[in-house]
Amino acid sequence: MRDLLGQIKVALDINLYYCALFVSLSLPDICGAMESADGVATGDKYKKWVDDYVAHKYSGLITGEDCYFFRCSLLHQGISHHPKSCYSRVIFVEPLATTNILHCNILGDALNIDVRIFCRDILEGAEQWLERVENTEVFLKNYDKFMRRYPNGLRPYIIGVPVIS
Repeated sequence: MRDLLGQIKVALDINLYYCALFVSLSLPDICGAMESADGVATGDKYKKWVDDYVAHKYSGLITGEDCYFFRCSLLHQGISHHPKSCYSRVIFVEPLATTNILHCNILGDALNIDVRIFCRDILEGAEQWLERVENTEVFLKNYDKFMRRYPNGLRPYIIGVPVIS
C-alpha cells in the first residue's frame, strides 16, 4: 500500500498530474474496501471515507458525494463533470502555471482546485487511515489479496525480475 502512495507522490513531483489525479481518486475506493469485512468497494464506503479523511479541508466545497461524482465521471468517462454534481465541472489548475495558488474557489458554477494540493490531501488522508487500520484483522485479511510489487518475482510464476500482481 505504501508503494502505491509513494508512486502517486512521485507522479506529482514530476508533474504527471493525470496519473496522480486518476490514482488519487481511486484511493477512497481502495481504502474503503480494504477495511470492510467483505473487501468490496461501494459508493457509500467511498463517500464516507472522503467525508472522514478529506472533506474537512475544503470548507464545505467538497463532500464525499461531490468527490464520488467527480471520481465516477473522470474514471469512467474521462470528463470533469457529472450530471448529479452541484458543480458544472471541476477545474484543476496545475502548479507552476501561475505564481498564484488557485484552490478552493467557485468560478461561476465550477469548482476550482489546485491538482497537487488535492492529490496531497487525499494522500495525507490515506496515510492517516493506513496508520489507523494497518494492523487490524480485517485490513490484514484484505491486504493479503492486494496488488503489490514483488521486486524478485513471484514464485512459482516468475523468478528474478520485478513483477506486480
